Amino acid sequence: MESVVIPIEGLESEHSSLILEKMIRSRTGTPEVQVDFANQRVLATMADKNDTFKIIEAIRSLGYVVETEKHEFPVLEMSCAACAVNVGKAINSVDGILSARVNYANNSAMVEYMPDVSSPEQIRNAVRSAGYDLVLEEAAVAESAQENREKARFEKIRKKALGSLIFSIPVFVISMFFMPSHHSDKMQYSNLILWVLATPVVMWYGRDFFINAWKHARHGTANMDTLVAISTGTAYLVSVFNTLYPRFWTGRGLEGHAWFEASAVVITFILLGKMLEEKAKGKTSSAIRKLMGLQPTRVTLITGGVEKIVPLADVKQGDHILIRPGERIPVDGKLIAGQSYVDESMLTGEPLPSAKLPGGQVFAGTLNQNGSFTFTADKVGNHTLLAGIIRAVRDAQGSKAPVQNLVDRISAVFVPIVIGIAILAFAAWWIFGGEQGPVLGMLAFVTVLVIACPCALGLATPTAIMTGIGKAAEKGILIRDAESLESGRKVDTVVLDKTGTITEGNPSLTEIVWLDNNPEYKGILFSVESASDHPLARAIIKGLGPVEVVPVSDFENIVGFGVSCKANGHRYLAGSMQMMENFGVVLPQDLVTRSDEWASRGCSVSWFAEDKRILAVMAVSDTIKINSAQAVENMHKAGLEVHMLTGDNSKAAAYIAGKLGIRNWQSNVLPHQKSEYVRDLKQKGHTVAMAGDGINDSTALAEADVSIAMAHGSDIAMDVAKMTIISSDISKIPEALLVSKQTVRTIRQNLFWAFIYNVIGIPIAAGVLYPYFGFMLSPMLAGAAMALSSVSVVTNSLRLRYT
Repeated sequence: MESVVIPIEGLESEHSSLILEKMIRSRTGTPEVQVDFANQRVLATMADKNDTFKIIEAIRSLGYVVETEKHEFPVLEMSCAACAVNVGKAINSVDGILSARVNYANNSAMVEYMPDVSSPEQIRNAVRSAGYDLVLEEAAVAESAQENREKARFEKIRKKALGSLIFSIPVFVISMFFMPSHHSDKMQYSNLILWVLATPVVMWYGRDFFINAWKHARHGTANMDTLVAISTGTAYLVSVFNTLYPRFWTGRGLEGHAWFEASAVVITFILLGKMLEEKAKGKTSSAIRKLMGLQPTRVTLITGGVEKIVPLADVKQGDHILIRPGERIPVDGKLIAGQSYVDESMLTGEPLPSAKLPGGQVFAGTLNQNGSFTFTADKVGNHTLLAGIIRAVRDAQGSKAPVQNLVDRISAVFVPIVIGIAILAFAAWWIFGGEQGPVLGMLAFVTVLVIACPCALGLATPTAIMTGIGKAAEKGILIRDAESLESGRKVDTVVLDKTGTITEGNPSLTEIVWLDNNPEYKGILFSVESASDHPLARAIIKGLGPVEVVPVSDFENIVGFGVSCKANGHRYLAGSMQMMENFGVVLPQDLVTRSDEWASRGCSVSWFAEDKRILAVMAVSDTIKINSAQAVENMHKAGLEVHMLTGDNSKAAAYIAGKLGIRNWQSNVLPHQKSEYVRDLKQKGHTVAMAGDGINDSTALAEADVSIAMAHGSDIAMDVAKMTIISSDISKIPEALLVSKQTVRTIRQNLFWAFIYNVIGIPIAAGVLYPYFGFMLSPMLAGAAMALSSVSVVTNSLRLRYT
């Protein structure tokens, strides 16, 4: 059983504590929960520490605050998948840790913790106690330092690999082509030469394997370094013994073999494999590096009409910044002077530049083209759109696919099991192998340890996730986590909200018919619509122009229908025909006919009434996005079933659906009905993706298997969404789902080859083929296979960048 203490904020009384206690029990199924009002905390005992998340979600859903922090820390001294598992165990042993995702592919740990309970220093101490290290740095410094560390690590491995290769080539050549017979006197001299050549490889270039293996042994753990150290160390020491004391074996009627080539060449192959692996792993992080490289390091400020060049870190909100042709925009802001075209493809994936006029928005990382302009900095530092994208991509790349939990469990026991198999193989050959049993047993022992590769297993999932999510980001698609990728692969049905998703979401008032021209009514309509945040309300306000505003009271937003208020002793209604009918408003037949005509052209119709009397009817039109028709066609070609939902009238919905070739649509849909529609599709066996942009879409987004938000929409929609389209272009939806399919397929390929390699390779290395075919795998070939297994997995993941 696990115990956890969760500090909370907002408890006002003992009574509220008791209510919270009952609610946590009912929502999480955790019986042992106690809410401590005096100390503002929750104490819980649970079977699984992961249930802490459920408790925190329950607390937050009830309006209380649980403060957590999430940081990504670079991890040092990891050399294989087993290391990542060990680091994760060490971090999770610290009180207050909610989750720890250790990524071997980019040598980092994404940790979410409660700052009142634990601290980065405590996390680092736990990691150090396990034989590794954690780097505590500011995010910007950490990223730059991590890149420098990666370059230094690659250069260090490259030098070792090349140095080892220089000594190993003559070892290999002498062993393969110039070794005299075992009974020749020259045999001893050949072994002495091989000893001299192999010693620098084992003792110098391969020393880190032995140092790391010893560190892990002291902490009661094992990893790939353990396998390499035991196998090459055993081969080297046995070879030295047999070279110095050959009579030990000949006196017993046996031949003493020397395996200097096994120890030297195996280390060389592994170092070369590590070098190629590091190179390839670096490419999986290229998306993050590209995004980080988009911001300029220096900025031209305009202060009192004087230009001043300052570092990017010195820019503050409200500063005026000058941008010349060809310069990158450093922060988010609004134009105040000048005009230009800006290339935003690096953020949105859209190839055409966007025109920028005074009042227009510009974003950090985008590229100015042929004009100069001045803009005011609105969002700087970690608050820019680019910084948010980088955070989202980094979080997603560090996430774990569901299958990774199985891989972690296997990696945790992989090394001890392999050592056990190697010992069993040695014992079996010694007992049942006849005269050559000891020699073949030693060969099997070394080869099993050499060929076993936990690294391929550890790299299979994270490298594919990092590459796939990075590729999506370059296309202007933000994917929340690896689980979203897995869900995206299965989608067969896409549900689209109309306004702001299929259409531009910037409707305009095209016609208005007044039955009473009293100017006061226009002021009341303006006031009532001003209190609403609906796109139609904004269009009506803009279309009414300057009016004399009339104070209103008792404003009420009737979700899915419209709004109402009171003024001058009357109730005023603005909204749909359904709303008018619900309130008993009499609709003149000529206006109903007019409204049907507008709706048949795709317009949305809004009515305005005083008490039971219609005052006006309005037509509001919204332009279909230029890419929507092609996007729907692409979805159909991809085998996806497309549905459209809208709160608009049936004639307007039919018009839009007909234009786009959407056969499944529903009109007059209320927000809760959208989620019911999605739920019904799921109950029919469909895997549903829902795309929307508004607050009224959030419940349907949460209900969908894959939720897709348009970046120009509400923050709530984006918070719920598993995928976000930065350009708000629905043609990106089939691209996002394709990336999901390709990434999951690559993960499965990687895992298949990583598993099959070990399942086939280890028995062959143990010598199962020898009794039937006389074939015994050489440790050198085993070393080459082991090195190539990791490289092949990473290389397969990198193919995602070009598909």
